[in-house]
Amino acid sequence: MKKVVFITAPEVFRDEEYYKPKKILEDAGIQVLTASIKKGEITGRFGYKAVSDMTIDEVKPENFDAIVYIGGAGAQVFFENPVALKLANGFYNSKKITASICIAGVTLANAGVLKDKTATVFIDGKDSLVKGGANYTGNPLEIDGNIITGNGPEAAEDFGNAILKTLKETVLSS
Repeated sequence: MKKVVFITAPEVFRDEEYYKPKKILEDAGIQVLTASIKKGEITGRFGYKAVSDMTIDEVKPENFDAIVYIGGAGAQVFFENPVALKLANGFYNSKKITASICIAGVTLANAGVLKDKTATVFIDGKDSLVKGGANYTGNPLEIDGNIITGNGPEAAEDFGNAILKTLKETVLSS
């Protein structure tokens, strides 16, 4: 069974960017675990409740097929977090799916994994992506190799489907 970890802020994450991709993946038989800076209940911007299964320092790239950084205002707790940045590099360098939606793309840019990659982000993060060497498009969704980026809540469903499709393709090619 494929396993994906969602890196989610403990509060003020964007509800639909979390639950729409999670449902798409789980409905396809993918196991999704959630990691944050704390374990237990976490709360989205509009009150959606989720459970953080582990802290980010407990995430090991070898145990997962993909990492997904969830957006929303709370995502800024990961922008300069050394563990979150190291995880992005670990997944990317292991050729695993490394994904972000909305403003969470700033974490990938700060980790250096978007250099020379075509990517998108919520407009507030554009400067960070460009500074990180990304080819920023502003499109709702971008897929560049094992990097998948979405620009916000409107892209959440397409983002989840892109992760699922890429996971299935890695099964076929392995």
